[in-house]
Amino acid sequence: MSKKHKKEPSGIGLVGLGSYAPEKVLTNFDLEKIVDTSDEWIRERTGMVKRHVADEDWATSDTASEAGRRAMEDAGIGPDDLDIVIVGTATPDMLFPSTACVVQKNLGTKKAAAFDISAACSGFLYGVTIAKGFIESGAYERCLVIGAETLTRVLDWEDRATCVLFGDGAGAAVVGKVGEGR
Repeated sequence: MSKKHKKEPSGIGLVGLGSYAPEKVLTNFDLEKIVDTSDEWIRERTGMVKRHVADEDWATSDTASEAGRRAMEDAGIGPDDLDIVIVGTATPDMLFPSTACVVQKNLGTKKAAAFDISAACSGFLYGVTIAKGFIESGAYERCLVIGAETLTRVLDWEDRATCVLFGDGAGAAVVGKVGEGR
């Protein structure tokens, strides 16, 4: 097809996906040894069997960077192709600089802007909405949005109503223009 007749992207969508979960696993049976609970109680209420737990020396930015790297690979793009990095997290590495700035450095996205969204469970969805707005406005073409947490560091391990629910990990998406039907 000649350039003259090449179809331009008609919408905005997810052009690459990536995820990362630490290797260490905490099962329901492990939790039975920590708090007054049982595998049956957890499964009935949550459906969960296990959760992933980051090592002490592993930061939220490490998890986010790995998920972001995988999303970029899936999208077939390199560090210079990104315009912005948005990280949704309630467990940042530190208050300043933002976790997104650390991820930006880790990924080598030298020209990309970067910021965090602290909105707990909805942070990733807000990030995708913000990325879509940036692309629609013409400000950016490709945005990396990551939801990442190391919640096991801040849990009350004596509260069985919450400690059974959370683990550590990250999911990432490259948001950009897509063709018709995507």
